Amino acid sequence: AIALSQVGQVGGYPYWSWYGFSSRVEWCACFVSWCYAQAGLSEPRFSGCTSGGMAWFQSHGQWGDRNYADIAPGDAIFFDWDGSGNADHVGIVEKVEGGVIYTIEGNFGDVCLQNHYSLGYYEILGFGVLQTGLH
Repeated sequence: AIALSQVGQVGGYPYWSWYGFSSRVEWCACFVSWCYAQAGLSEPRFSGCTSGGMAWFQSHGQWGDRNYADIAPGDAIFFDWDGSGNADHVGIVEKVEGGVIYTIEGNFGDVCLQNHYSLGYYEILGFGVLQTGLH
């Protein structure tokens, strides 16, 4: 619900400045971290997709690969756009329905928007699985 309330936000100022940056950065991870903080979570807090978010979820045993079956609202969804094995983008799972993952993503063309992907979509790298009341 927090992420959904941000759809249409352009430029990412509230997210990257909340994180502590003094000027604009690529802000998809800051957006996800901001949403988690607004929901009362202190972790994970990350500004980088691979070394920050993906690494945090993996080191805490909260990582599911692209075929992970128990995706839930609030989970982070990581994308690998260039096939390098590193995360290039991250969003938040809104829901999974009828073989489709619905997401809310910040910094998708510098805008916060809703998106959707087929389960198993080739650019999905994996999922950061929340172990909280959001599940």
